[in-house]
Amino acid sequence: MQIWSSLLWWIFWAAQLLLALYFLMPFFLLIIKWLQDLSGGRLKKKYPVQHAKEFDFAAIITAHQDTRFIPPLVDSFLKQTHARFAVYVVADDCDISNLQFPDPRIVLLKPEKALHAKIKSIKLAIENFIRPHDALVIFDSDNLVHPEYLEKLNKNFQQGFKAVQTHMLSKNTQTVYAKLDSVGFIYHNFTERQIRMDLGLSSCTLGLGIAIEKNLYDDITYRDTLGGFDKKLQADLVKSVPQVAFAEDAIVYDEKVDDGNTLEKQRTRWLFAYFRYFRDNWNVLMKGFRRLNFNLVFFGFNALRPPLFILAGLGCLFVAVDFMVEPVAGWIGLGLLLLFALSFVLIVITQSRQKGMLKAFIYMPIFVLRQARALLKIRKAGKSFLKTEHTRVIYIDELMKNESA
Repeated sequence: MQIWSSLLWWIFWAAQLLLALYFLMPFFLLIIKWLQDLSGGRLKKKYPVQHAKEFDFAAIITAHQDTRFIPPLVDSFLKQTHARFAVYVVADDCDISNLQFPDPRIVLLKPEKALHAKIKSIKLAIENFIRPHDALVIFDSDNLVHPEYLEKLNKNFQQGFKAVQTHMLSKNTQTVYAKLDSVGFIYHNFTERQIRMDLGLSSCTLGLGIAIEKNLYDDITYRDTLGGFDKKLQADLVKSVPQVAFAEDAIVYDEKVDDGNTLEKQRTRWLFAYFRYFRDNWNVLMKGFRRLNFNLVFFGFNALRPPLFILAGLGCLFVAVDFMVEPVAGWIGLGLLLLFALSFVLIVITQSRQKGMLKAFIYMPIFVLRQARALLKIRKAGKSFLKTEHTRVIYIDELMKNESA
């Protein structure tokens, strides 16, 4: 009995140590960023150009049961400063009678039978490539791309990268939920992509705006076509290339959720993907230890971190227990929680490219509550296709005009 008590005691403190590392991580990354800025960029990893090739990109747009956003996204591609590309629009379970694209660079594909899976839509696009492309880039239909998007992305491939995550900004920040959604992304973008690129480490990927060398994507294998394909893609990519890059200047715009119900549906899908692909991230960590590869160890360790609202909830729970069994540890834990909260706010304040983010913090408890409700609905994500509904139809010219105003 005493052995089991001792074991549980060690597990209790080991779990708290693990949480402490996660809570300290954003603070240390923020310190590194400030030191880089003070050095005038001398501490940042430099990536020289290796060749001057103009890469040929295949932009794959996956649309599902909604064609409203396709014309604006196609329009943003037709205004690209980089000329070598083709756009493949997969209109899954859509009425395409209102879609006409005379430009030969735009290929419209309608599956004979509904696919209801992003992986299948991407596969269909690849099977219908009009020519061999150097790399493919994956988009959702509600995205927009900056006119210099492919030009900036091309520079990263000229630097020798085979997988590049581009920079996602919010297409809409008018509502409280859209701002809160953007706040979370600003934090994750800094800790999971921007600072890692500066340090020469692999960046996390997203389900959109990820550019991959065609041959590299061909080697990716999926167990099934359920949600969270980007988690599996990310785990395979980080093990296959020396570094997954982040293209900060290659900007893709994405629509943020505007209401609580849509947020819950989105977060339910994301939480399902986190738990479903936990083993893949664990394999990344273990492979890093076997290879003595710090990049993989760091990536795997951070990929295993629970979603922030769960992490904060566990932290509060442990602090409450510590105050009952070891008050000193309770005060240390409380200090770590406050340091984490402060680091979060500072990252959002210093890294935001869009206005009004700070005001959204007063609504953060509502945001956390919605995510907790999403966790309770996680079983639904494994039984049905949870689609995030979008409403904001806007063209790139109008968006950029609003940003410059």
